[in-house]
Amino acid sequence: MGRTYYICVEIKNIFDSQWCSHKKPRTGLKKKFLSNLLLLLLLNILIKPFWFFGIEVAVQNRVGEEMYGFYFSLFNFAFILNILLDIGITNFNNRAVARDHHLLVPHLSTIVPLKFLLSIFYAIIVFVGGAVIGYTSVQFKLLTVLVLNQFLSSFILYLRSNISGIQLFRTDSLLSVLDRSLMILMNGILLWTSITSQPYKIEWFVYSQTLSYAITLVTVLMIVLYHSGKIRLNFSFAAYRKLLRQSYPFAILILLMSFFNRADSVMIERLLSDGKEQAGIYAQSFRVLDALSQFAVLFAGLLLPMFSRMLRTGEKTEGLVDISSSLLLGVALSVAVAGLFFSEEIIVLMYHSAEMQSPAIFSILMGGFLFISISYIYGTLLTANNNLRQLNILAGITVFLNIGLNLLLIPAFKAYGAAIASISSQAFYAIGQVVLTHRVIGLKPRPWFFGKMILFGLLTTAGGYLLHRFLPWGQAIILFFTLCAVLSVATKVIRPKEILKIFTDKQ
Repeated sequence: MGRTYYICVEIKNIFDSQWCSHKKPRTGLKKKFLSNLLLLLLLNILIKPFWFFGIEVAVQNRVGEEMYGFYFSLFNFAFILNILLDIGITNFNNRAVARDHHLLVPHLSTIVPLKFLLSIFYAIIVFVGGAVIGYTSVQFKLLTVLVLNQFLSSFILYLRSNISGIQLFRTDSLLSVLDRSLMILMNGILLWTSITSQPYKIEWFVYSQTLSYAITLVTVLMIVLYHSGKIRLNFSFAAYRKLLRQSYPFAILILLMSFFNRADSVMIERLLSDGKEQAGIYAQSFRVLDALSQFAVLFAGLLLPMFSRMLRTGEKTEGLVDISSSLLLGVALSVAVAGLFFSEEIIVLMYHSAEMQSPAIFSILMGGFLFISISYIYGTLLTANNNLRQLNILAGITVFLNIGLNLLLIPAFKAYGAAIASISSQAFYAIGQVVLTHRVIGLKPRPWFFGKMILFGLLTTAGGYLLHRFLPWGQAIILFFTLCAVLSVATKVIRPKEILKIFTDKQ
């Protein structure tokens, strides 16, 4: 999860702002929505994969598994509690400003001081937590910078919610990749030039993030102040209480989901004598899963406002659930099967050093992408129906399940055990959401849908096995994904005519 939630918010903000004042979108608004959405997707597709697979992989190869694991576990520890910096304020602010642009100045005056107060609370919780689990002075030094980075990132996202709220979507889309672009530039210079004679250090990676965030924050703040004019900070604890009461259920859900998605690396580092190295090994595969989740969350960002509107007007959601599930689960099944047969070749291609258990970890986590995809569809439908209480209970149970499995499996199987705990937790959470959706919303079971997905899964598995066995892996994986595309149409997992009809429908 993590930053994926905020990409979801970015797309949702575009959608909500276009529809907030109109029961039915005009053609001009549809065109504006699609053009801005495509720009956002294009920028993310251009920048994010290069960041994940170019810079992060290169950094890990350069510093090694142990040092990267040292950073990775601390980053996830700081990230788990990231929601304490926001408590749903960013999404709330965007919707409010989108509906009434005159709220820009009063919201800035009230929320900016609140963000600083929340940052103090967040830092205290993180440092107390670090002390409880026994972090050393060296770890606290890096953790302090990571806490600062989380604050800068959260503040950028809040300020950008004002920019999208006043419908400067192209500006917001460009700003959405500014920090990553700067990080790519800085780390690219440090990694691939002779600007310094010293070996690359993991601290440089963290400090480059700080500098990139700081430059982006100043840029975004200048744009916001240009449109708002001068503001006077307003410390109103009554307003803070009202705001937090409205946003805390969603904040709790994000916190719980972040916990069972990110706690594994922290527990690996704490529970094992070689924990830093094992966390680095785990990070090799988790990085790919995190990158794939960016794709899944784009669906959620579109589905949330659509589901919300359909439920509010009494429209049936089964059709949208079917088409979104077919598209996303078709991709997820293909990825899972590719991870099953080509894991060793992919790991060796990406990393200079690959441990014996790395391919097995990769296969398991790629299988987990299937359950994450299910969660993004059914969880989004439940969120749109305002079933946050049920989702929070389910997420809370999943957290306890994840912690228990990690405590049991990590000491015995190390990073491989954490991967098993991860996919088990994701499966439990996804299946629980499917059951909740059928019971709470009344979504009817669709045997034909599950039948075609099972058929597609069996055929792609058979094809992957044969291609992997009889062809060189480079040719095999290209043919495999080609086969997946053909089979998705043949089994009617993807129906091109239906998709084309949706995009050409003028209603």
